[in-house]
Amino acid sequence: MAKYYLFTSESVSEGHPDKICDQISDAILDEALRIDKNSRVACEVFVATNFVLISGEITIDGPKPDYEKIARDIIREVGYTSDEFGFNADTCQVLIKMNTQSPDIAQKVNRGNLEEQGAGDQGIMFGYATTESEGLMPLAIVVAHKLMRVATRLRKEGKFVGSRPDMKSQVTMRYYETGEIKLDTVLMSVQHDENIDFAKFEKFIINDIMIEVAKSFKLNTDFKKIVNPGGRFVVGGPAGDTGLTGRKIIIDTYGGYAKHGGGAFSGKDPSKVDRSAAYYARYIAKNLVAAGAASKLEIQLSYGIGMPEPISIFVDTFGTENVALEHIYAAIPMYFDCRPGMITKEFSLLDPSFKYKDLGALGHFGRPDIVTPWEALDKVEALKKFFAQTLSNE
Repeated sequence: MAKYYLFTSESVSEGHPDKICDQISDAILDEALRIDKNSRVACEVFVATNFVLISGEITIDGPKPDYEKIARDIIREVGYTSDEFGFNADTCQVLIKMNTQSPDIAQKVNRGNLEEQGAGDQGIMFGYATTESEGLMPLAIVVAHKLMRVATRLRKEGKFVGSRPDMKSQVTMRYYETGEIKLDTVLMSVQHDENIDFAKFEKFIINDIMIEVAKSFKLNTDFKKIVNPGGRFVVGGPAGDTGLTGRKIIIDTYGGYAKHGGGAFSGKDPSKVDRSAAYYARYIAKNLVAAGAASKLEIQLSYGIGMPEPISIFVDTFGTENVALEHIYAAIPMYFDCRPGMITKEFSLLDPSFKYKDLGALGHFGRPDIVTPWEALDKVEALKKFFAQTLSNE
């Protein structure tokens, strides 16, 4: 029998307390950039039982966003519209504690043009891509996100009877030494109404969500199936647990399959390299893998506050490279401009038509439901030609 190892990733729905916070933070960012595209935003949100705290630093040339309205609109959109949930868009208390960006940071970042714009902070960011899924993402996190996407859609369509907004998924993949990948275990925990027929509820989750999602990836359906292992799950959302912006950074990225620099994304304008450079690192890794440089590739970028150029670039192919690492390193500065301002320009990250709120739940990478510029494969052909030329010159 072939040997294998197991790897697990998780996802949470838009109704999870932390994800409510991420969505509110990003919706505030969207509105700030709509008012003034040069806004500096670092917005944090905290939620608890029928309570929302909005804080952080925002500098904006124009009227301030209506923070309370934005928060209530997001909560309503997610589905918390009843006092029975312990969190209600119309009755929850909303407290605002906003400051402006430190002038010490501003003078280091704002240089007058995008070419010279400095990084909004120091830090390290990682990007990753792998050939194990169609979108060049690790398979476990992609499946986990789709379980949440399908479950949420069915809930909002009224087909997932008895379900409430707070849900979690966990997917364990079995990686064989032969290269085959199979589903080993799928777990879902779903908040539900008080008096549901749990047997019927469980059957729907298994047959209409778990198995259908597995089939959509052409994966096996004989995996272990676990539903609500903690038992009763009526009290959920912010009434069951507090939430905070930026607490689901592994779910937001690669499900733990690749490294993470530690910086969260939501609520931050693109001058913050925690966000923009992580997006660009994914872009670099994905284009290199799609160009055949390696079947797995992880890139690290590091920055210093106020400095336009990255301090370092590191590439790891985990021994899967098809071209010499020196050629991969040579290609990066030729085809990718890692300066924060130029990332913002290339990806149009200040365009008000771009909605950060849409990324507040279900991941920032490999999204089949949202078009994002860092998922584009527009450098692949140029990279292929470059690598072909370097091989012919050897």
